[in-house]
Amino acid sequence: MKNLKYLFGLITVLLLISCKQETSSNSYFNSDENGIKIGGVKMITIETPKGKFNVWTKRIGNNPKIKLLLLNGGPGMSHEYFECMESFLPKEGIEFIYYDQLGTGFSENPNDTTMWDLPRYVEEVEQVRVALNLNKDNFYLLGHSWGGILGMQYALKYQDNLKGLIVSNMMASCPKYGEYSKVLAKQMNPEILKTIKDLEAIKDYNNPKYMELLMTNFYNQHILRKPVNEWPEPVNRASSRLNQSLYITMQGPSELGISGKLTNWDVSKELKNITVPTLVIGAKYDTMDPEYMKWMATQFPKGTYLYCANGSHMSLYDDQETYMKGLIEFLKK
Repeated sequence: MKNLKYLFGLITVLLLISCKQETSSNSYFNSDENGIKIGGVKMITIETPKGKFNVWTKRIGNNPKIKLLLLNGGPGMSHEYFECMESFLPKEGIEFIYYDQLGTGFSENPNDTTMWDLPRYVEEVEQVRVALNLNKDNFYLLGHSWGGILGMQYALKYQDNLKGLIVSNMMASCPKYGEYSKVLAKQMNPEILKTIKDLEAIKDYNNPKYMELLMTNFYNQHILRKPVNEWPEPVNRASSRLNQSLYITMQGPSELGISGKLTNWDVSKELKNITVPTLVIGAKYDTMDPEYMKWMATQFPKGTYLYCANGSHMSLYDDQETYMKGLIEFLKK
């Protein structure tokens, strides 16, 4: 009889757990869209010194405690290379939001280089946050590459609105990044490096040979460690949408160094002022110095470091299990 009571009790508990999990799972897919549903897409009108423009966002899932806004890199790429997140975050109940910054992807492009400006982008992110009703109780910001610059600069001004920050594959100092690019360049075949430098010297960046040499001797080693013809489709799609005007204005035309507006950007001494929990993600083969990234994590008062031993700049692809596991643990901690 006691065993029978125990069995009934166990079944009841399992049913309650099952119902709770089902409710939780169902709530993740709840939609707050009114009228015709459009898959979580929301165009947001932002104010700029040059007038109003619309930027594109798309929400995946619903979690009142974790809302992750993604800041893509480049500068100038679209959100699309983040699509690998869909294979990992929904099953963990993590809400995330794609966002094409002004001039990228599906957002409007004012075709005005004066708009490609870090302080203006910081204000844009804040307007997007307000429009999406994100707040300090749920708002996580992940910035990858250039998005990491934007994320750190945003946190320095608006961290009171943040629950947490993820700086993915980006150093806090562009001068230090420029120095490290020279270290990586010296690892290339000297003859190939000379050809690349010769083309740069005459500013022949549109020469097909220039990009071919970079793709097969640098990008496949330090951007995404796969043969170029095996790069994931979302990465290729996002790259094909690259806003060259934005990229060159901010970064400069060469991947082997930096010469744009961001050349002297450096907030390494200000990291101590970012007090929200911060995850720094570095990778062994990255264009960003992994030792510097490790040091960065110690400068944030609540910083932690995730090291992708098999990854490069796109470690969310070439060391995917490490990257996603660490990201999920940080978000759910």
